[in-house]
Amino acid sequence: MMVPLAETLRPSSFSEVVGQEGLVGEEGLLTKIIEKGRPLSILLWGPPGCGKTTIARLYAKAFDRPFLPFTGVMNGIADIKKALQEAKARPLISGHPIIFVDEIHRFNKAQQDIFLPCIENGSVTLIAATTENPSFTINNALLSRLRVLTLNNLSPDALLKIIHRFETISGKIRLEPEAKNALIGFSHGDGRHLLNALENLQTLKE
Repeated sequence: MMVPLAETLRPSSFSEVVGQEGLVGEEGLLTKIIEKGRPLSILLWGPPGCGKTTIARLYAKAFDRPFLPFTGVMNGIADIKKALQEAKARPLISGHPIIFVDEIHRFNKAQQDIFLPCIENGSVTLIAATTENPSFTINNALLSRLRVLTLNNLSPDALLKIIHRFETISGKIRLEPEAKNALIGFSHGDGRHLLNALENLQTLKE
C-alpha cells in the first residue's frame, strides 16, 4: 500500500520541523521542557496544517512513553474514558502514557472534565490540540492545568523547505521557481494543503 506523502515527509525530530522554531528550536519552549526530563500537559493552539500533530508525536517520543492518539472527530468520549481508566491501572514501571487529543474543542466543556483527575494524579500527560481560541472552547479548570503553546501559519520560507524536502526524497521531481512560488501562494501557510498539492503532482508525474 502506498504511504501518503504526509507520512513520508513527516519530521522524525524537532530539527526537521519547519516554521515553529520558537517551540522546537534549540531555545524553544518545548525543547526546554524536554531537557528538564518531565513531561508537562500542554495545549497546542494553531491553524490547520501548522504541525500540531507532528509536534505532539515528537514531544511524546522524547519521553519514551506510550503514545495514545485520539481525535474529537473520530473518537467519542467513551473511547477516551476507557483509555484513562486503563492508564490509572498501568504499573508505574511501564511509564504513564501520553494521551494526544486532536481537535479537543469538539468535546463540550462538561465532557472535558474527564481529563482533570488524571492530570491531577499524574496517571497521564495530556497533549491537546485545537484550531479554536481556547479561552472560548476549553473549560477553565482544564485550561488552568495546561501550558498553552501557540503555533503560527507556516511562512513562505517554511513552505519552501517542505518543497525542497519533497524534491530530495522524491529524487525525480524538480520544480521551477515559478511553480514553487505558485504552490506556496496556493497553500496560504497551510502545510497540509501544500503536501496534498505535491502528492497530486507526484501522481501525475508517475
